[in-house]
Amino acid sequence: MGLFDFLKKKEFSKIEQLNSDLLNCNNNKSNLENQLERYSKINNIEEEFDIISEKVKNQKTELELLNAKYQNAKEIYKNLKHEVSIFETNLDLAEFGVYEPIYEFEKSDDYREEQNKIIAQQKNLIQNENAAISRTTWTVNGSEAQGRAATKKFIKLILRAFNGEADSLITKVKWNNINQIKERLQKSFNTLNGLGKSQTVEITQEYFDLKMKELVLEYEFRAKKQQEREEQRALAEELREEEKAKREFEKAQKEAEKEEAYYQKILEKVKKDFQSQNGNPEELQNKIAELEKDLEEARLKKERALSMAQQTKRGNVYIISNIGSFGENVFKIGMTRRLEPMDRVRELGDASVPFKFDVHAMIYSDEARTLEYELHQAFADKSMNLFNMRKEFFNVTLEEIEQKVKELGFEAEFSTIPEAEEFNETIAIREKRNHIELEEIEENEIYPETLL
Repeated sequence: MGLFDFLKKKEFSKIEQLNSDLLNCNNNKSNLENQLERYSKINNIEEEFDIISEKVKNQKTELELLNAKYQNAKEIYKNLKHEVSIFETNLDLAEFGVYEPIYEFEKSDDYREEQNKIIAQQKNLIQNENAAISRTTWTVNGSEAQGRAATKKFIKLILRAFNGEADSLITKVKWNNINQIKERLQKSFNTLNGLGKSQTVEITQEYFDLKMKELVLEYEFRAKKQQEREEQRALAEELREEEKAKREFEKAQKEAEKEEAYYQKILEKVKKDFQSQNGNPEELQNKIAELEKDLEEARLKKERALSMAQQTKRGNVYIISNIGSFGENVFKIGMTRRLEPMDRVRELGDASVPFKFDVHAMIYSDEARTLEYELHQAFADKSMNLFNMRKEFFNVTLEEIEQKVKELGFEAEFSTIPEAEEFNETIAIREKRNHIELEEIEENEIYPETLL
């Protein structure tokens, strides 16, 4: 190879290398342009993301402000609703809760006596000028005496307004508004003290507390009075029941004495006939045995009636239900000393309820009152009336009652399925009427010309 060929080959090699480098540059340029374009898009996306993030942040701030306004408005609404409710009569009792008694005197007169003591303390505070006070010494026309006179008039006005409102509220208190009335008294106290701020005059907390005690004592006095009336009614009912039982025992005793005298007289006559052999001896002997048996039964009746009259604890505990009136699993557990306990059950099913009672158990016991008390205590938390525990209706199952009776050591037969005759017959009559009415409607739809 000559020098020219060598140089030529070398130049070609350089040219190829340059072309390769140029191609690589072009590729790199293209890659760089692609990367620049991608970076440009990323920058645009990041800018858009920043804008959206800023919007979200602003909206979140607005949402927090709106939520704060909503919570504030909700609280204002709640307070306003409560403010209005303390002046309404158709209030929701749950809002004010269940009243918890403070005093526990035995007699209603004790409540009234304590209330009079509280009123006397109020009068002492007024006389000593401690019912309402002013914390500033005022002058009128440069005179402290005139300032004191004006302050006393204002205090008198504030107290008169408060006492008038308090006395009005106390006369209105009853079982379903005691907590509401307490709220209203508190509201009056706060409002009048707010009005007195300009004169630095306020009703003292001590005087307010005494008024609140007077209100509570008035309510509890009325509640105790009602309880005493209920107890008197229950006692009167018990006495009437005892009187009925006593009359039944006396009547049964007299009837048994008459039977005894009658059988005794006949028996003596038959014995004489037997001794004088006046008649068939065998028939007379049979007659004597029969009369002696009747005489013994009459004596037992008399003794039972006398024993029942003397033993006030003896009687029958009854378990009865009335599903038509009270629904299922509602039982009345009561006690009667009547000679015929079913008479008491029939009386309970009189005009006061639409259907007769079904008897599930009738348990005779020498300690009937104790048995009744034990059953009432066992199911006290299931009483239908938790306010007046003298009511004897309980929401329990018959199995629970039967189990408790066994635990107390008594054996009794239970009728588990209530007959509910009148109730079931009523349902049947109503269904029959509905069926007849439905048939008439269907018939009129098929033969509309009959309506013409």
